[in-house]
Amino acid sequence: MQSNSNPAPARPLAYALQQNIRRVIVGKDEAIELLLIALICRGHVLIEDVPGVGKTTMAAALARSLQCSFKRIQFTPDVTPSDVTGFTMVNMQSGEMEFKPGAVMSQIVLADEINRTSPKTQSSLLEVMEEGQVTVDGVTYKMPRPFMVMATQNPVDFVGTYPLPEAQMDRFFLKISVGYPSVEEEMDVLERYSGQTSPMETLSPVCGADEILAMQEQLGSVYASREARYYVATIVAQTRTHPALQLGASPRGAIALLRAAQACALLSSRDYVLPDDIRHMALPVLSHRLILTPEARMKGVSSQQVLAQLLETVPVPTGRV
Repeated sequence: MQSNSNPAPARPLAYALQQNIRRVIVGKDEAIELLLIALICRGHVLIEDVPGVGKTTMAAALARSLQCSFKRIQFTPDVTPSDVTGFTMVNMQSGEMEFKPGAVMSQIVLADEINRTSPKTQSSLLEVMEEGQVTVDGVTYKMPRPFMVMATQNPVDFVGTYPLPEAQMDRFFLKISVGYPSVEEEMDVLERYSGQTSPMETLSPVCGADEILAMQEQLGSVYASREARYYVATIVAQTRTHPALQLGASPRGAIALLRAAQACALLSSRDYVLPDDIRHMALPVLSHRLILTPEARMKGVSSQQVLAQLLETVPVPTGRV
């Protein structure tokens, strides 16, 4: 039975966030929308592209638009796991062990150039991203809410990078590619940054933590029918048998795709999922979870190409799903 709840309040808030971020980021509306969808779904985002296209700026602009605590971790080869999670030390005055929070203990965390640090440090983010908590010396500390990690990375073929392991890639709700701007967009960027004040310095929060949590709670009110769930399950199942894929999407990927489709519907002021919502979110949610076979990599095939081809073969449910 379809829910009768009204998802409309989420759209004005998301629009206000989008407009605020657009004061800094030019011509990347789809990437901004994906950031907001991840935020609504309590997910984490991996932003991958070449240096200088605005990965860090986009993440920082979202953080500045939220009245939440924010910390940035600049990953380098010498960053240690304790820098991320925190550590305990003796308080010289009281003589007792005291916890010193790491950089990840914040509502919004920017993990900048995550693939420039060691795999051991990368893995220190696993528990906190999945469980919303961090354990240091046997003591567990809950993360504040809302909690979101936005990680940026350069393509893996760049010098000095450490590819993220499959387990960590699967922890990211979706992956975003920013891309180069058009000539007109780049002219707009040059105009905005030609003055004495950076556009980033003029950003102020447009909503607080309570409003974000309320928007996240609305996600469950979006109806996903049996047909919609079957469509998601079929797409994911096809990735596990495709000849060009060595590893398909996990059940976590299927859950992420359905929730992303619900958020897509929510931002369209609908309380039910359409097939287009699922198709629209399939590439950013699933492509980074797929592992190509060596033969496919040698042929220059990408996971995005395989997934796009697969979506054309899976029958689309007709009508409202």
